Amino acid sequence: MTDRVASIQAEWAAERPDLDVSPQGIIGRLHRLAGYLTGELLTVYERHGLGEGEFDVLATLRRAGAPYERAPGELAEHTMVTTGAMTKRLDRLVEAGLVERRTAEGDGRRRIVALTPAGLALIDVAFTEHMANERRVVDELTGEDRVALEGILQRWIAVYED
Repeated sequence: MTDRVASIQAEWAAERPDLDVSPQGIIGRLHRLAGYLTGELLTVYERHGLGEGEFDVLATLRRAGAPYERAPGELAEHTMVTTGAMTKRLDRLVEAGLVERRTAEGDGRRRIVALTPAGLALIDVAFTEHMANERRVVDELTGEDRVALEGILQRWIAVYED
């Protein structure tokens, strides 16, 4: 089966036969697939008036459990963005009425971010649709392929996260 990556590899093999371009078959396809998958996911977020970052913040607060709150630094850590980027995301979510910033009970120096009732309602609907969308996307693979791919990706990402 020939795809765009195979064509690129063939061109490089002709131009640089001294190099092993086989890694490009994996990395190139993963890179292209990531772009396609991001597009698939963004359609759901956008339908709910959210960007990827805002969805991530709301989901992180929601999965914290009641009362659906975390410290801003904790949010930044869970979403893997800088505190500056988190501040911008939170500003947009506060303006939209989806989260609120307040001081923590019992510690007036500590700030927390919490879902508002509107934010909770929105993320519950958006996340339900997001999971259905992800199911639709991964259902393109057989069950056996999904299990194999998940194991491979877990082992591979552990190289970078451990």
